[in-house]
Amino acid sequence: MTEPFPPEPWHLRGDMFAGLWLVSRQELPDWPLPPGVRPVRLGRRCVLVTFWVDYRPGGTLAYRELLVALAVRDGRGPAACAVEVWVDDERSLAGGRVLWGVPKERGHFVFGGTAPTSRARMSVERGEPAGDTVGPSVTGLHRDLLPLPGRPPVRGRLLQPHPVHGVCEVPMRLSGRVRLGRARLVAEPGSPLDFLDGRKVLLAASVRGFRMTVGSGEGRPR
Repeated sequence: MTEPFPPEPWHLRGDMFAGLWLVSRQELPDWPLPPGVRPVRLGRRCVLVTFWVDYRPGGTLAYRELLVALAVRDGRGPAACAVEVWVDDERSLAGGRVLWGVPKERGHFVFGGTAPTSRARMSVERGEPAGDTVGPSVTGLHRDLLPLPGRPPVRGRLLQPHPVHGVCEVPMRLSGRVRLGRARLVAEPGSPLDFLDGRKVLLAASVRGFRMTVGSGEGRPR
């Protein structure tokens, strides 16, 4: 591969564990949003979704990721903005930043129980495992409870602040076997997600054996 990262679109596959959270705006970091984009609010609270993802071989890239998305809206309706992201692959890190303005950082992951079983445990530390930048860890615990029928397709879009384009719109398509579940997040003091430690997740689900397409191949600056 001559390029430091694959061109879009990326076709990815694997297992995903998602959690939906409601957090008051005052408790959240001051994340930068694109011009004309504002958070979705339910009363005084914002909507966050955490995604632990194990991207498997057979797709464009194979790596692991923890992504935190803030629900937002613009003049065209609801979307999401990736505000905190860690990956363990340099090509994914570079491509996410350059192509779409996704603020990916380097992380060291440990996944357990991600085969099609009822439980999963995932943890991440910032930086390299042998470097000086590794900090407090974040751990996600997930248990499947109720399988849903079929492989329902989901479409969405990210709206990202981009250093060149200003606002970058990233289309996404996903399908997979969905199971509702129960989840908990443990964040050590001083970790980037310590504001979620001990907080009750509103909704949790896994998407096993998913297929996902990220990007369009045309570029989406606005």
